[in-house]
Amino acid sequence: QVQLVESGGGLVQAGGSLKLSCAASGSILSTNMGWYRQAPGKQREMVAAIIIAGSTNYADSVKGRFTIPKDNAKNTVYLQMNSLKPENTAIYYCNDDRWSVEYWGKGTLVTVSS
Repeated sequence: QVQLVESGGGLVQAGGSLKLSCAASGSILSTNMGWYRQAPGKQREMVAAIIIAGSTNYADSVKGRFTIPKDNAKNTVYLQMNSLKPENTAIYYCNDDRWSVEYWGKGTLVTVSS
């Protein structure tokens, strides 16, 4: 069982930046990690992902603004969010996919004011 704890959410003005963190209770060396979000009344969607080999994938709506670095030594993956927009308001969830078993954090709320 892997526990994921997100942090770093909060209220930010449009155009601002936030950095989310996801600390895993186990090693993330051999896992695919991702960030998802769910806005009110909408389905959960993938925001960014980083696979074991280090390749990254981003939702079209965040390309060029968000990045997903990770620190294997700290078992932590981050979501650096720049140029935030009100439509980025959502609960952001960390996802750990190891050997097709998925784990989720409880989420952290990001609110972007206009």
